[in-house]
Amino acid sequence: MRDAPDDGDARTPGVVSGNDDAEVELLVEALPARVARSVREEGVDDLIEVVLDLGRPPAARYASREIVFDADEVAALDIDHVVGSVSEFGEDNRAGIPRTLHRVSAIRNRRGSIVGLTCRVGRSVTGSAGGIQDLAENGRSILLLGRPGVGKTTMLRELARILADDLGRRVVIVDTSNEIAGDGDIPHHAIGRARRMQVPRPELQHEVMIEAVENHMPEVVVIDEIGTEREAEAARTIAERGVQLIGTAHGNTLANLMQNPTLSDLIGGIESVTLGDDEARRRGTQKTVLERRAPPTFDALVEIQSFHRVQVHGELAGTVDALLRGFAAEAELRTLGMAGEVESVERAPVRPLGERSAPADGSAGSAAEWSGPPARRRAGSAAREAPPAAAGARADGGPKRRILPYGVSRTRLQQAIASTRSEAAVVDRLQEADAVMTLRPYYRRRSGPLREAESLGVPVLVLRNNTVAQMEQSLLAMRGAGGAADPTTQALREAEMAIATVSLHGRRSVELAPQGAYLRRVQHELVSRHGLRSVSRGREPYRRITVMAGERAEPWAAWDDPDADADLDADDE
Repeated sequence: MRDAPDDGDARTPGVVSGNDDAEVELLVEALPARVARSVREEGVDDLIEVVLDLGRPPAARYASREIVFDADEVAALDIDHVVGSVSEFGEDNRAGIPRTLHRVSAIRNRRGSIVGLTCRVGRSVTGSAGGIQDLAENGRSILLLGRPGVGKTTMLRELARILADDLGRRVVIVDTSNEIAGDGDIPHHAIGRARRMQVPRPELQHEVMIEAVENHMPEVVVIDEIGTEREAEAARTIAERGVQLIGTAHGNTLANLMQNPTLSDLIGGIESVTLGDDEARRRGTQKTVLERRAPPTFDALVEIQSFHRVQVHGELAGTVDALLRGFAAEAELRTLGMAGEVESVERAPVRPLGERSAPADGSAGSAAEWSGPPARRRAGSAAREAPPAAAGARADGGPKRRILPYGVSRTRLQQAIASTRSEAAVVDRLQEADAVMTLRPYYRRRSGPLREAESLGVPVLVLRNNTVAQMEQSLLAMRGAGGAADPTTQALREAEMAIATVSLHGRRSVELAPQGAYLRRVQHELVSRHGLRSVSRGREPYRRITVMAGERAEPWAAWDDPDADADLDADDE
């Protein structure tokens, strides 16, 4: 079974229902006569949708081509004809034809008038869920992910039919936009004996989800497009009552879900936890780590990669825990045949997010590509990965310094290395780096590998400008440091020690060493993230911050001290 836009793609595994030709004709009949005639001439076997935009020629999209009909432009009367032939449009601007899976979506102007229509063909395809049928039969709650049009709703519909008809379970479908069971009060035959509850408005989906469990005693609840925090909470409530859940959510992969603060509760929720000294040493990690907050709402997660391939995370809780702690995990990569059967199963590695490579050009990259939990490391430099052979060695016998550029020009950095004759090399991965070079804006946001570099104790070199001159100065300073951490890293380490002293050992306050305006601001931000107070006192060049226990105040508030300035520096604000 399938809906837009993959419903018309002949490559989709499964068998198209014999009633589909008659149902497609119902949608064609709702089109203006001249458009319907053109569509019939082109054929409807692999038709996906017909597009009608006011003032433009009508178009039909097929599985492998798009046709713009050589006809008159779409007029308001043409749009009115279609609107009058389908059901009433809801608040989500969707309508349909009763007892079919077709969907008609409207585009409105600023006054609310309809100026465009997308008429999508819906077909039922049996066998489309064969690749994960074993998970559903075992009573496991399943979450489906995938890009739009890859067949999530199709698979969801087929699973509902299998559970209701083949296994005889009590199945209730919460159908927000009538996507699963079609339009009208009588559900489409494609869902079998499953029952359907319609949702009056999209924002009420979470209420209907709870109502389904409280009023109709289902064994299985099927939900399409879980997208809000309330819906995620409702799904957890249903799962805790022992009801099997089958649903879809926004996102393509497990990594997307882990980085989505709204929907991460579906996989147990992710929170920052401060470990005790002994536990941190036992794990070989920093004291602040990411942990799963609760059992996942769903037992298994399925990434629909294409019509013929799905990746199954069968033990979702274990996979999430492994990725959060920096370990690689494994998933099942299942290849499907034309009838939806499983042809082959392979073990696919799932790497921790922190091990993803930097962009080849040394640019900042996307937050989704870089953000994530740090890889687990043992204390000390011995746990670092061996440097690549290309890194070479310095003349004094020591290894070259390996620098990861983040947000700075890779080409300029190489020029600076050559001009200063520094024994340094540019690398692409944080695991290979002895230092990270970045710009102030990136460091202030703690984006990408910067957060992970701090947790691993990797020095961070912060530049004011993305220029060769700035890079040369930083390289020369690093050469003279003799292996010591740069000032930014030292300031952060001092702040972290003060935070631990106040939080864990009961000290009322800890005063830090004087720093410049920029480093004070960085220290303030770090203290604020740990829920403590920090204040600035003193005058330049001896101005410094004090970390204090108690309720967090406004960040960077000046301490009312006779020796302190009345206002913060401009750079401190």
